[in-house]
Amino acid sequence: MTTDFYPFAEVEPKWQEQWEKQKLFEVTEDTSKPKFYLLEMFPYPSGRIHMGHVRNYSIGDVIARYQTMRGYNVLHPMGWDAFGLPAENAAIQNHMHPVQWTFDNINTMRQQLRGMGFSYDWSREVTTCNPDYYQWCQWLFLRFHERGLAYRKESFANWCEPCQTVLANEQVEGGCCWRCGSPVVQKSLEQWFFKITDYAEELLQDLDQLTGWPERVVTMQRNWIGKSTGAEIDFPLVDHEGAIRVFTTRPDTIYGATYMVLAPEHPLVHPLSAGTVQAQAVDDFVRQVAQMDKEIRTADDVEKQGVFTGAYCVNPMTQERIPIWTADYVLLEYGTGAVMAVPTHDQRDFEFARKYGLTLRVVIQPPGETLDEETMTEAYVEPGIMANSGPFDGTASVEGIRRITDYMAEQGVGQHAVNYRLRDWCISRQRYWGAPIPMICCDACGLVPVPDEDLPVLLPQNVDFSQGSMAVLRSDPDFHSVRCPQCASQARRETDTMDTFVDSSWYFARYVDSRNEDLPFSRATADYWLPVDHYVGGVEHAVMHLLYARFFTKVMRDLGLTQTDEPFTRLLTQGMVCMETYYCPDHGYIYPSEVRPGNLCPKCDRELIIGRVEKMSKSKNNVVDPNDIIEKFGADTMRVFSLFAAPPERDLEWNDQAVEGAYRFLNRVWRLVHELLPYLKENSETVSSAQGPAAELKRMTHETIRRVTVDIDERLHLNTAISAIMELVNHLYQIKEEDRKSCVADLQEAVETLVLLLSPFAPHIAEEIWAILGHTSSVRDQPWPTWDEQALVREQVQIVVQINGKLRSKVDVPADATEETVR
Repeated sequence: MTTDFYPFAEVEPKWQEQWEKQKLFEVTEDTSKPKFYLLEMFPYPSGRIHMGHVRNYSIGDVIARYQTMRGYNVLHPMGWDAFGLPAENAAIQNHMHPVQWTFDNINTMRQQLRGMGFSYDWSREVTTCNPDYYQWCQWLFLRFHERGLAYRKESFANWCEPCQTVLANEQVEGGCCWRCGSPVVQKSLEQWFFKITDYAEELLQDLDQLTGWPERVVTMQRNWIGKSTGAEIDFPLVDHEGAIRVFTTRPDTIYGATYMVLAPEHPLVHPLSAGTVQAQAVDDFVRQVAQMDKEIRTADDVEKQGVFTGAYCVNPMTQERIPIWTADYVLLEYGTGAVMAVPTHDQRDFEFARKYGLTLRVVIQPPGETLDEETMTEAYVEPGIMANSGPFDGTASVEGIRRITDYMAEQGVGQHAVNYRLRDWCISRQRYWGAPIPMICCDACGLVPVPDEDLPVLLPQNVDFSQGSMAVLRSDPDFHSVRCPQCASQARRETDTMDTFVDSSWYFARYVDSRNEDLPFSRATADYWLPVDHYVGGVEHAVMHLLYARFFTKVMRDLGLTQTDEPFTRLLTQGMVCMETYYCPDHGYIYPSEVRPGNLCPKCDRELIIGRVEKMSKSKNNVVDPNDIIEKFGADTMRVFSLFAAPPERDLEWNDQAVEGAYRFLNRVWRLVHELLPYLKENSETVSSAQGPAAELKRMTHETIRRVTVDIDERLHLNTAISAIMELVNHLYQIKEEDRKSCVADLQEAVETLVLLLSPFAPHIAEEIWAILGHTSSVRDQPWPTWDEQALVREQVQIVVQINGKLRSKVDVPADATEETVR
């Protein structure tokens, strides 16, 4: 084997094979050791591993290997988030079954992950599209249903036409589908929901426990749950039964409520306008708004639109009859979907009232000022003194919130209330490639759960996608035609499948007992392994996956399946991998590897437009195939580059030179060890001289141990940990030959420490060097080195001499020298 450069093509497959043969990464419950559960978000099997995966999993693998060497029993599993739209779309386009497409991709990606040397316990692998997994999704659904946490209702839903499916609110980004980017519209459908709102307060309060989470993620969840305190008030309808209930945080302004606004999706809109001259205008308006982006509807800089419904209600405090409008700026999912409009004290109401000539009434005056409705140019939204408010005139508005709500409660027209922005989670998807919802629709018995003994409800394998995926299950009588479990009459199976976020909301718990055929997991294994001690993944999942996983964990606790309140103790949200784009006006985006010298298009020789540095994306071809890097430089180089180029939480900008730099560093380590090997082998019995170069080497060794340990364990600054290792390598190179002979014991300690510290980052080269040094057990099985505080004490310190601010000299003096001695 060559000593001139690191022969990765020979070394890396060798150690991967040995690790697998020895089952080195497989673990079982061991109460004699403290446990550590390290998990990275599992991937969707899209076809190939990309650089984002490499970075994510490299970060996780460093933590897993480090904690193993610290003596923890480390669980580090991997699996596949395998249901979803891309597999279904590929099946339609390529005339192949989603099962084949998915498992072909899984096999490819699994091989890639093995080639990166990640320390996964593959014996626990889960694949969410396997019946042995989604059976337990269905089982959990039934437990939710028994507790009233799963229910069906007709409602307006976010609809993506190209994907032909419903989206949860969290899956709509900027008014577009999170998956395909197409505009989302509103559509009325029968949908299944999980009652996440039952846990809204606990989800909110327990955010305070998540001290190991980034504050940014905690804030995003806090804002998404969106707790507001205020009042619920009933406005009786005129010439109709019932009342419109509103939620408001400003009950102090109710005397200024001069009209009512309903969301176009509100169930009262059509009944109220029916039979009036406004009926057609209302119908047209509702259809128009259904095509609009919700974010645009509520944006401050967009002119608001509305239509009078032809109906009226009564302000319970003024007893005035006020008109009921429907407007685009009110959304059904916020509050009650109805707003008491106070145009003088809400800017959107103000603009709307001015536009449509509606009444304005000032009911909060600024201290020391008097506002006039006729001359106001904008709403007054600050605290002030109540006016035109009957017996509450002169009351400070902040105090008026409580007093007026107390009064309405006494009168039976309102009450104190808490409202959440969070809405129940719509899990229905009108697709084939997902877990079937285990419910049966019977004309006699209604909605009937599938009995546990009949699980799993299997997806049919012989399917026809010619009519689109939405029709696959509905048009398959072998699937939907079934007998009712209660009365045995002919019934119809539910044809919606579950949102794939259901699959990922509890997969971390299945890993602890992934071969259990009787339960999702046993209580004993869950109590040993859960919660996940360190979770690594993208911040884009802050209000979807991470919130749903917290919800599922709390429900599973209440079901007696676990004792855990929160799923993830510590969370790292790694940054993206970014690269500049290359664009040709004639040929579109060009792969970086295809760009010709001079930044020319490989197809037409035109000079390319170099775009900004942004997230690597297949749509813009600014991607690098990890396999290309591994073939050229090896997996250890790929790992070291992805960890050294930027702190884990920051975006990483791709740099070819930096990749080559990582490769040069590993080659320096390789050559250094072979260069020092003769000294280490010939003088293995000597002891530390504890002075001169030996003492400085010992100090440098222990300082490096301290820096790397703190950087991994406390700060998670993996880039600076690698930098510290590089400094130790530089120091070893600088030791003169005659000094090497006099400090062999410290040299031995330094080299072995170097290998141990490097091993979580570059495990293949570390294993090979460890073996070259004469060790027979895996470097991963060695204890993590500890530093000696005494060894950190410097014998000498360097004093910089400046005269008039200019450097004139550097002087080495004893570390304990007095000021007089230094002078």
